[in-house]
Amino acid sequence: MTIDSPVVPLSHLDHLWFQVSGTLCNLTCHHCFISCSPKNRSFGFLSLAEVKRRLDESVPLGVKEYYFTGGEPFLNPDMVAILCETLKFGPATVLTNGTVFKDEWLETLRDADSNSLFSLEFRVSIDGFSAETNDPIRGEGTFDRAMRGVMQLVEHKFLPIITAARTWPDEEETQVVGNFERMLKEAGYSRPRLKILPTLQLGAEEQRTCGYRETERVTPAMMESYDASLLVCEHSRIVTDRGVHVCPILIESPDSLLGKNLEEAAIPFQLKHGACLTCYQYGAICSNVSSGSVARSS
Repeated sequence: MTIDSPVVPLSHLDHLWFQVSGTLCNLTCHHCFISCSPKNRSFGFLSLAEVKRRLDESVPLGVKEYYFTGGEPFLNPDMVAILCETLKFGPATVLTNGTVFKDEWLETLRDADSNSLFSLEFRVSIDGFSAETNDPIRGEGTFDRAMRGVMQLVEHKFLPIITAARTWPDEEETQVVGNFERMLKEAGYSRPRLKILPTLQLGAEEQRTCGYRETERVTPAMMESYDASLLVCEHSRIVTDRGVHVCPILIESPDSLLGKNLEEAAIPFQLKHGACLTCYQYGAICSNVSSGSVARSS
């Protein structure tokens, strides 16, 4: 069955992403959509010099925010310097599992954040409110290690966004969110911020559950009266060591590589992937705020 796929133009480049540690990670999570692990080097690190070059390139294009992902970004030895440099250009967000922080790194970043006109955000991935609910997904002992990282951030005056992939039934959502908030407050994070994400049926998650069916695609009819700005490809691009891709989710798909620089990558993209349907359903899931998905506890 062939489904016609709509095309989304890049209306403006608001967000620029960096796959700063490639696919190298100190954890092997069972739902990782690009199957990051300690052995996955299919994508490489970005150097401080490369990030600086892309930051300079982004200025005339009007980029408003910068995001850093991996793999685990803090495996990149240039990560602290990269974030300090980025704060000269705009707000920066780093997506991390929170298990490899050093206090001296956070002290440097706290000073950089305090002295910048822009903000530094941390998104820490924890997929369960206890070791029993988190560790089967992220690995034995990862809950305790991640929570130590969260508290390190809190102690250094950051307010991390705790990011959890929805691996529980929909009917349990309210209870799970309540358990997360209660756990974080009891740990000492008095006003926790929580972002719930859908799982993406790619990479390791495809093996854990299932992949997308051929019929699970965005159609032209679905785009009628739909706000395309909810799609990350409408206002974002991501830099890897191979070039500039359309979005953080699809970097392993050959058609996601759009050009060698940001100008070349400012072209329309066809929504022909199953993951495009997930983005369509939930709206710009990669950004910090999408469809009210970041909640701050009162």
